Amino acid sequence: MTGATGPSGVRDGQRLFVAGEWVEPAAGHYPVTDPATEETVGWAPEASREQVLAACAAAREAFGPWSRTAPEERAAVLARAADVIRAHLEPYAGLARAETGATTGTARGMQVGVAAARFRRYARVEPAEWAIPPQINEAGPMGRAGVMGALAVRQPVGVVTCVTSYNNPWANTAGKVAPALAMGNTVVVKPAPQDPLSVYRMAEALEAAGVPRGVVNVVSGRSVSVGETAVSSPDVDMVSFTGSTAVGQRIAEVCGRDMKRQLMELGGKGAALVFDDADLGAAVTGIGTTFSFYSGQICTAPTRVLAQRGVYERVVEGLAAYAGRLKVGDPGEPDTVVGPVISAEHRDRVESYVGLGREEGAVVVAGGERPSPERGFYVSPTLLADCTNDMRVAREEIFGPVVVVVPFEEEDEGIALANDSDYGLIDYVWSGDVARAFRVARRLRAGGVGVNTVGRNMEAPFGGFKRSGVGRDVGSYALHAYSEVQAIVWPG
Repeated sequence: MTGATGPSGVRDGQRLFVAGEWVEPAAGHYPVTDPATEETVGWAPEASREQVLAACAAAREAFGPWSRTAPEERAAVLARAADVIRAHLEPYAGLARAETGATTGTARGMQVGVAAARFRRYARVEPAEWAIPPQINEAGPMGRAGVMGALAVRQPVGVVTCVTSYNNPWANTAGKVAPALAMGNTVVVKPAPQDPLSVYRMAEALEAAGVPRGVVNVVSGRSVSVGETAVSSPDVDMVSFTGSTAVGQRIAEVCGRDMKRQLMELGGKGAALVFDDADLGAAVTGIGTTFSFYSGQICTAPTRVLAQRGVYERVVEGLAAYAGRLKVGDPGEPDTVVGPVISAEHRDRVESYVGLGREEGAVVVAGGERPSPERGFYVSPTLLADCTNDMRVAREEIFGPVVVVVPFEEEDEGIALANDSDYGLIDYVWSGDVARAFRVARRLRAGGVGVNTVGRNMEAPFGGFKRSGVGRDVGSYALHAYSEVQAIVWPG
């Protein structure tokens, strides 16, 4: 994946996308590394502060005309973009696999495929206004009684800076850009520095789909100043961020000074409560996705298993056997299940947590050693048993193929342990008693709860409690997230 693609360039260095033009980066280029081979995939552009400000200014200038464009016309652009992405599924997926280390199936289906589906989803025009029942006022400001009618109208927020995550540059970016554009906003995308090339391919697809100049801008870089400038620019009205809680807190501080709208999808430490009447095969399979899906680099993973004492040993044995069956290696091979993590630095971080777990008294039941491939940033699927909820491995987000297991006795204790966390993104409950499962779900302090499943309904609201985020998106909720609500009132 080093050959040039379209006008933006790859072999000689990717260009920035600013105001509808592909421009050379003022601060040069840096290598993007394939985490499976440690080879260079391509050269990403390093934007200067001035170029980031120019992108924000271009988005501001384009906002007026784009926001006044008929929703049907905006939807048509998104639909065409979905078609372009689907038409280039194979090369796009190949680049995604090389940049992220995802397996071929994940790159095709969960990255590029989901991105196309999200553009298609937001090409469906939805009502932007809804009537409010008339209200009888005994006396208005002028002292006269009357009936007041009202209408609630969704209006675009303005310029949105989208700061995206490295674990899924296609689906995550599309999940921000598509609903933002559908609502009439313009965007400045700042992709993760580890794998920005896929985001530039998305910009090419939007350009081919006919998006007007300045409506979509992409600026990248390893320097912290690139993201800081994209967030703090006076031309920006909203920041949509996916990433760590620590970075999200810093962004929120900047947004708070200027009262900018925020949508934050932050860290997670998902609790998976497994009760003694659960289908253990289903529970183990669901929890086992932590080892394989993005190699555990996903905030929604059920990384903290709370197993009721009656099934604790069987849950540990089942997860250990499951982890031991997974092939770790080249993500391009069809039978590979666990690919690499994103970088050598992140591999070291994950491995340091395994060592910390040992020091804290956890028992390494599976994994714990670096796997055999000599090249690539691989981590063995690792299971830590006999944990307590106060251990750092049970409290901090590891973001790798590591699962910890904590025993509990009664239902109330399990719920208390699940809620004893700084995070609250997605929790899970496995129980043969569906009534109990839903009762427990309602008591969990998490933005979402999976009952006997790790699957998601992509129209259901997505977001977190506590330090796992601010706001909700996905489905129609994303249209609300990227809009302001305006009330229009008149005498009936």
